[in-house]
Amino acid sequence: MLSKLENGKGVNFERVLRVMDGLGLAMLVVYKEHVPWLEQVAAHAVKIGRGCCQGKHTWLEE
Repeated sequence: MLSKLENGKGVNFERVLRVMDGLGLAMLVVYKEHVPWLEQVAAHAVKIGRGCCQGKHTWLEE
């Protein structure tokens, strides 16, 4: 599948999602305008460490 993508050929999107799931990955689709904000949030989360936020925010999953 990755070879097809690298060669510019089409692949079934359902297959892409299954491969991502098998690798433990997820896809988040957002408006382009939100990307810089999300990058800042992700960088901040890495900087402070995820463990310090446990229990403080309901949107954090375990």
